[in-house]
Amino acid sequence: MYIQRTSEDVIKRLSKQFKVVLVTGARQVGKSTLLKHCDENRNYVSLDDLSEREMAINEPKLFLENHKAPLIIDEIQYAPNLLSYIKLEVDKSDKKGQYWLTGSQQFHLMKNVSESLAGRVGILDLMGLSLSEISQNTDNKPFIPDKDYIEQKRNRHEQYTMYDIFKFIYNGSYPALNNDEFQDRNAFYSAYLRTYIERDIRDLASISNEMKFLNFIRVVAARTGQVLKYSELANEVDISEPTAKSWMSILVSSNIVYLLQPYYRNITKRMTKMPKIYFLDTGLCAYLTGWSSPEVIQNGAMNGAFFETFVVSEILKSYRHNGETPLIYWYRDTQQKEIDMLIERDGKLHPVEIKLTSNPNKSMIKNFNVLSEQGYGGLICMRETDMPLTEEVSAIPVSYI
Repeated sequence: MYIQRTSEDVIKRLSKQFKVVLVTGARQVGKSTLLKHCDENRNYVSLDDLSEREMAINEPKLFLENHKAPLIIDEIQYAPNLLSYIKLEVDKSDKKGQYWLTGSQQFHLMKNVSESLAGRVGILDLMGLSLSEISQNTDNKPFIPDKDYIEQKRNRHEQYTMYDIFKFIYNGSYPALNNDEFQDRNAFYSAYLRTYIERDIRDLASISNEMKFLNFIRVVAARTGQVLKYSELANEVDISEPTAKSWMSILVSSNIVYLLQPYYRNITKRMTKMPKIYFLDTGLCAYLTGWSSPEVIQNGAMNGAFFETFVVSEILKSYRHNGETPLIYWYRDTQQKEIDMLIERDGKLHPVEIKLTSNPNKSMIKNFNVLSEQGYGGLICMRETDMPLTEEVSAIPVSYI
């Protein structure tokens, strides 16, 4: 069963503007399914097929002669040399949307794309299903905690219980786990990790000890929502700090982990310059850290970290699935005053706090007053409806994202 995606209109818009469209994202987030749904008559070839991959690498011109545009090429990162031949093909005419490409390795791929297809490619970063997509509401705008956004969402959102949210956190956002394709969640994630390590990791880097790398992923998962400290990661996995940095770069480039950068443009204060770690899929994070059910996570020691990770991921989806790149940060100063997220929009900084509570109060937003350019802010929580906390801040239900 196909679940309609917010990004469908973005794909069609990009295809009218650019000769090539590239959809990046982790494995199994639905990249090829999205593209096939947007144009069912388009030719399709996957470079997961070793014979097709060999031809694309060794005989790129013949490959494109055998697979005519309009064409979807899945997992283009396996044959980056093909991009220069695609450039030659698309430069023969002014026709838009000739090639649709997918890639699972975002930054590893970007260098090749920028060199070969500059000015010819529109890029969409796809993540797993959002909560709004699962509830069949694809008219989802980028989240901004202001009065207009809250007003629009007030009468157009689903109601979710605490258990509903933690069930989604536990299952995760991969389409296969939300469309009845896979009944066994643990079997899905076990196979996912095996495929990820055997294919993507070996392609990205030469890692001699794959079990140690898997342990590294587990250690990172246990720190979702925390400040990144390479020395701690290195010590726990028994690797060097440069290796920890290299392996973290792999997790980021393959869309497993997102690093939320700190806001430190105010040079009068020595603010932290370390990012915070967030897993992009909470289900994978829960599997790696060994939580056995939604109820156990909800009542466990990491419930706040999982809720925060979920909210950050949903906010990212609201932007990326609309073809936008969010300007988001986190904040901590020398007085240890911390704000979970700052969203920069139109010269204003919109502060966002994330709390696993249904009873928010003003004390939870006390650090917002450190901002000199503050826009309207929000406290994302488990309330059923929004509620003003001050003239400039509202409590916002998680269902509004």
